[in-house]
Amino acid sequence: MADERKTGTTKHIIHLSAECYPVAKVGGLGDVVGALPKYLQQAGLQTWVVMPWYNKPFVRMHEFEVVYTGSFHQGSRPLEIQVFREKHDVLGFELYLVKIPGLLDRDEPYGYMDESEQFMAFQHGFLHWVTQMGITPDVVHCHDHHTGLVPFLMYHTDRFVQLRQVPTVGTVHNGQYQGWMDWNNAILLPPFDTWKWGLLDWDKVINPLAALIKCCTVFTTVSKGYLGELMEQANGLERLFAMERAKGIGIVNGIDTAVWDPSSDPMLNQHYRISNVQSGKRKNKALLCEAYGLDPSKPLLAYIGRFAGEKGADLLPEIIENISTSNGVDLNIMILGSGDPQVQSAVAYLAEKYRGRIFAYIGYQEELSHRIYAAADFLIMPSRVEPCGLNQLYSMRYGTVPIVRSTGGLKDTVRDIDEDDGYGITFQQADAADAVLAIHRALELYNDGQRMQRIRNQLMKLDFSWTKSATEYVTMYHNIAKK
Repeated sequence: MADERKTGTTKHIIHLSAECYPVAKVGGLGDVVGALPKYLQQAGLQTWVVMPWYNKPFVRMHEFEVVYTGSFHQGSRPLEIQVFREKHDVLGFELYLVKIPGLLDRDEPYGYMDESEQFMAFQHGFLHWVTQMGITPDVVHCHDHHTGLVPFLMYHTDRFVQLRQVPTVGTVHNGQYQGWMDWNNAILLPPFDTWKWGLLDWDKVINPLAALIKCCTVFTTVSKGYLGELMEQANGLERLFAMERAKGIGIVNGIDTAVWDPSSDPMLNQHYRISNVQSGKRKNKALLCEAYGLDPSKPLLAYIGRFAGEKGADLLPEIIENISTSNGVDLNIMILGSGDPQVQSAVAYLAEKYRGRIFAYIGYQEELSHRIYAAADFLIMPSRVEPCGLNQLYSMRYGTVPIVRSTGGLKDTVRDIDEDDGYGITFQQADAADAVLAIHRALELYNDGQRMQRIRNQLMKLDFSWTKSATEYVTMYHNIAKK
């Protein structure tokens, strides 16, 4: 396979990730890895995505070929490995799945007791495959802690010495999750230079995210704002990010505008574009409200996302109760999400209490999310931590005004309507009171029909595609490959 690589100035980039949409997606990581490589491929880079094999519909519905079969030991455990390639490059890049019976053959990416061993096998299996096949890419790009040990293994084990000169990029999608594991797991790693144990360690445990930051050539964050925030709030790694800040680059995420396009989105019943955004959104809202028992004549506020503390989801019950009992406020609220059981129960209770004004879908449904973006007037994101945020980008693409707490990527991508050329509504504190005030501002905007139409038109003209961000990645790849 090594002879299939393009030559000349074109570079060969391998992305390693636990998720990739539409193969397997839990959050924004899957969306990014499903989109960025396609844009890199279009920019002239030979781009691969390598991820674990999952028992998912995408895998069953597409044609794969086996490109490698072998075995290796993880500690004393012998593991069989197969690598599959999707034959027709339907995603716009080459997709490879690593299958290891008992570890990388599961229904879901996360939630297993042996998750550390699971992702260690993915990283070990990837390196075993490429070295056995003589594949030497120009850059290996590792996403989040699930692939965080790869740079260390490339640079500090004799088993993978042929990759020692290959530069690596580590992208931090969410610094709150770090893949901590006890030092007892070190026996599962390939033999390494024990003098280098400190590169794996942080606070007396093996910390894959810390190892990624220490060992990679360059690390990126998914927005410029988040790069700075990691030095102040990174779940214990603040000092490390400050120490390594010289090799950090903030590049804001984009969205795949072929997938997220209200003029052609196959998940919508009514398509629209800038020229008919008002009528298009009105028709989509009517259809959605009819399906879920809401009144289409009222403004529609939506929340889409995980019920997690970092998303500010625990504030939702208080926000809903407050806004639902405010004098003179009459709106619909639609919630799509799952996670914290207490938040789920509280949201479900309020949806029943205010039936006909609030609807909650506990879980996640991709088609419903698209329909909500197209129908909603406003999307609220009361996040405590938001490395980049994609939901606000999707909402703006569909002419839906974002209401966001000004943090991380939300601060980078949403400009308040009271600023020059502003197009969103921002608030500063991660509390229900500030969020409710922002919602009242949103309703004032809604009641000013001409201004609301102007803002919608402005939103749909914004360009948050991957094109600009992909160009920044291409420049970075070329710079580190030269070095």
